[in-house]
Amino acid sequence: MRFFNLLNIQHLVLAVFPALLCVVLLGIALSFSHFRGNASEERQNRVTATYPDGIQERAAPFPLFLFLVILGTVLWGFGYILMVGLTGEAI
Repeated sequence: MRFFNLLNIQHLVLAVFPALLCVVLLGIALSFSHFRGNASEERQNRVTATYPDGIQERAAPFPLFLFLVILGTVLWGFGYILMVGLTGEAI
């Protein structure tokens, strides 16, 4: 049993609000999935290849959110390797 009941509420808030924030940010990011230009609509509708079972390939733009996630992962990995190398910490 905890000495302070408020600590339970603080842990609940620290667990729930970042999760809700991530869900809201993911929803916003997916609603603006890619930049739209003059040829975006035509590129999304034009079929470039057809595979067996009716699967069609289109030259649609790469989603911006996925690009940012991949870029962030690469930058974090590079920064992690750099900081571990500079500080001399054991992995």
